[in-house]
Amino acid sequence: MYLDYLLYMIPGLLLSLFAQFKVRSAYTKWSRVRNYHNLTGLDTAEQLKARVGLENVKLTRTNGTLTDHYDPRNDTLSLSQGVADQPSVAAMAITAHELGHAMQDKTSYGPMRLRMAIVPIVSFGSNFGIILVMIGVALRMANLAMIGVILFSTTSLFSLVTLPVELDASKRARKMLDDTGLVANAEERSGVKQVLDAAAWTYIAGLATSLMQLMYYISVAGRASGGRRRY
Repeated sequence: MYLDYLLYMIPGLLLSLFAQFKVRSAYTKWSRVRNYHNLTGLDTAEQLKARVGLENVKLTRTNGTLTDHYDPRNDTLSLSQGVADQPSVAAMAITAHELGHAMQDKTSYGPMRLRMAIVPIVSFGSNFGIILVMIGVALRMANLAMIGVILFSTTSLFSLVTLPVELDASKRARKMLDDTGLVANAEERSGVKQVLDAAAWTYIAGLATSLMQLMYYISVAGRASGGRRRY
């Protein structure tokens, strides 16, 4: 059982490691490059908020590295210390990306609304679904096992919806930085693109990992209809 799971997960694991490498490399490189306007992440947020109509967004700091996020429940943008207080190209890119989510929230961007709506379903399905699959296999109840698979598949749906949400936020980030003139030259524009493109790989890897997990549980559920027991 565990060997089967490992075999299914190896492609997703390798892609995740690649994504982590891309993100760390881009962040390390561009966090060392000071942006032309000498703006920290907090400075960038204040500048963009005023220029694109996001004055309602509250700013705060959060612990950790690359833990930056926007919370639509309370209109709060949380920036990690390395982003909030550093005047780097990476800090500018990451801040703009998170404000891209704020802009999605303001404009009621469909995929973002869908992602928020399915969070409770995903939380339930990701845990209870696996239990139903295992019970269904143990009791040779194929229908119960497939119900478990359907519930667990909500995790893949969440990852699938997350990808366009994140790509759109990066697209909005680049446009905001260009339109407001905060990106001053071609080097900075290239740096912003590299940081945001690297981040996109984490969501691609997340989707791939989720799909491989789903395929594994589909194969496990198939044992409920007969075949050799492996428990």
